[in-house]
Amino acid sequence: MNREHVIASELLDQAETAFSKNQCWIAYNTVPYFLENGDLYFFNNSDEAHEFAGNNISEYDQYNVIAAYSQQDLLKQIVYGERLERQLANPDANGLYDKDGNAFTDALIEHIEQQQILTNKNLPIMNEKNYEYLSNQLKYTGFGEDLQTLLKEKMEKQEPQFTLNFQKDYGKDQTVAILHFRKPEDSDMYFFNRYSLMLKNDQHPDPIKQTFFINAKEENITQKEAYNLLSGRAVHKELTTKEGEKYNGWLQLDFKDTDASGNYKMKQYHENYGYDLQATLHKHHIKELQNETDAQRLMESLQRGNRQSVTLETNGKEQKVFIEAVPQFKSLNFYDSSHQRLRSDKLYEKNAPEQTIKEDKKQGMKQTGDDAGTGDDSKKKKRRQQKIS
Repeated sequence: MNREHVIASELLDQAETAFSKNQCWIAYNTVPYFLENGDLYFFNNSDEAHEFAGNNISEYDQYNVIAAYSQQDLLKQIVYGERLERQLANPDANGLYDKDGNAFTDALIEHIEQQQILTNKNLPIMNEKNYEYLSNQLKYTGFGEDLQTLLKEKMEKQEPQFTLNFQKDYGKDQTVAILHFRKPEDSDMYFFNRYSLMLKNDQHPDPIKQTFFINAKEENITQKEAYNLLSGRAVHKELTTKEGEKYNGWLQLDFKDTDASGNYKMKQYHENYGYDLQATLHKHHIKELQNETDAQRLMESLQRGNRQSVTLETNGKEQKVFIEAVPQFKSLNFYDSSHQRLRSDKLYEKNAPEQTIKEDKKQGMKQTGDDAGTGDDSKKKKRRQQKIS
């Protein structure tokens, strides 16, 4: 296996095209010294690249997998041939031939071109550690790894500030996030300062928006948690006082009140408020609470603000429902399989059909109408009797 390689110019052109398509995972043949067509393959993800490398091993082929996002990045990881110029002086004596047995008459040109790419002073230098830190920050804030290529491209331009867009749907709910990055004038370090999330769904045909700020000193609101907050649910986080003391609490947006920037104000329910999620769950016959691992996962999901599916045991029968934490009223909300709200006080009535709050309201209105009709009939009947007498 060669530790040094020279890459043909046509492969570098192929690489540029592949990078534009987000094919940033590369399997390259480590056996030949001079890499030509068939020695580099580009893939969209790591699994595809490693599968290819594992399935193509022979006397002449042994592939190594790397991730690169530009020609410069590629050449930094595939070490160029430092012995090339010496060998080109006498290719017959040094045995430097390509796969067809021809001397590398153009190899020096390839070598010089690659050196120019690596040492090009016009290319801005990106802070690799800063890129790695921001990549991890995006990943752990819920934006995954899909933005890494665009992040790298934006950072390489060395502009004072830039944005990235991220789109994700949850069923019929559509979300779009705009992520803001900026670097100070006296530094080459970029900072992920904030992101704005917009939500559009049946309840909000006109999108609603909230800006979430990134704080290195406390747990940040992830993308999924931000979606849950905009959906009206509460999220449990570790928070920090102005004095730097840590405490746990629930956060929920107040859609009736906004600040000067148009952001919805955040309601907080401190742990001293008295909402005990675990005790509240155990008031109900939830099958998942019977297993310690399932119970822990259920707790964590509800604390992230999710509307979670559970198995509810009622009157000897099991039914699938969805629940969500409601710290304000120290309770849970229940929903049927169609995500229609269920009345919690009706869940355990014997032989009671599954009834939503919406249906209950309709039934109540109908009952009121019937009662009113009965009253009118009674009055009319009484008047007729008076007339006859």
